[in-house]
Amino acid sequence: MEQSRDRLRVAVAGCHRMTHRVPGSHNFATAFHAVPETDVVAVFDLGADTRTEFVDCWQEVWGDLRTYDDYHQMLSEIQPDLLCIATRQTMHADQIELAVDAGVRGILCDKPLATSLAEMDRIVAACRDVPLLLALDRRWMPRYCSLRKLVADGAIGAVTSATAYALSNLINHGCHSYDAILGLAGDIEPVWVSGLVEDVSQEPPDSRRRMDPVGHAQIGLANGAVFYVTPNGRHESSGMTFEVTGEHGRLFLLDDANESYLWSEDGAGLHPLDLPEETEPWTAGKVMVNDLVQAALTGRRTACDIEHARRATEIGFAIHSSSIQSGAKVDLPIADRSFRVESYPWGNE
Repeated sequence: MEQSRDRLRVAVAGCHRMTHRVPGSHNFATAFHAVPETDVVAVFDLGADTRTEFVDCWQEVWGDLRTYDDYHQMLSEIQPDLLCIATRQTMHADQIELAVDAGVRGILCDKPLATSLAEMDRIVAACRDVPLLLALDRRWMPRYCSLRKLVADGAIGAVTSATAYALSNLINHGCHSYDAILGLAGDIEPVWVSGLVEDVSQEPPDSRRRMDPVGHAQIGLANGAVFYVTPNGRHESSGMTFEVTGEHGRLFLLDDANESYLWSEDGAGLHPLDLPEETEPWTAGKVMVNDLVQAALTGRRTACDIEHARRATEIGFAIHSSSIQSGAKVDLPIADRSFRVESYPWGNE
């Protein structure tokens, strides 16, 4: 199939989760395929076999795909409109800076954003004038969009506190919890953090828990509200759980908001919420790519842009900073930008 010159040209960096056509979290190729304004034209990956698998899967859709084991060369030769970064976070700061210098019009970046706040600061500086989309799915999931609107419309009054349960770790996946709970409360700026990191000294040297542990924390917002995050409350069959308290009611979001309830103090009691269901596999993927396309074409920002990414990233590192100080309250932004949390094992990026 020939690629249209009227479409935005997309380059992919890191494709090991995109070598099949089943839509699902992290398979961004399926999301770009679902958006007619985009054509994937090139892929970078350090694994020759992975590049071949990607081409075999997608050449029927996008035709002559260029493949690279040199990221800088791909940017120079392809000069893409959009870049999809799905490499490990150790590479994100360098790759984003190079992409902005090469003139990309928008960047979709897989989570987590970075391995340190120093790297995050570089990304924030680079993306001031280029829309960034950090792929934290709940920003585009229909049920979470409806819940944010419900809170914004005053269903529970002004949010005073909230709790995120089932925090799986502080950095690699914790950003999902921080961003979801901040979004539900209207994206008020966090201003302090107090927390303790789990003792992992008895874990095996190669344990993921040692690499990126869990923890308990309080997060203070600029409007006086306080959030809480905890690994407790997880059940085998359930995902993340949230409780959001307002001046006149509460929301209970169970099983990643697949089961949600509203309680209000007006006497109506507790009742289930009828939220939009997913109409197709991984609806969020198509919607987030549409969001990036419109941002690139109009100059606006995305629903999870650089300021959202900054907040969701800094909180996890601030919990570590507080724990080092025995749980002391630390103001944001924290002073130490060098503390590093390594990436989990990744693919052939």
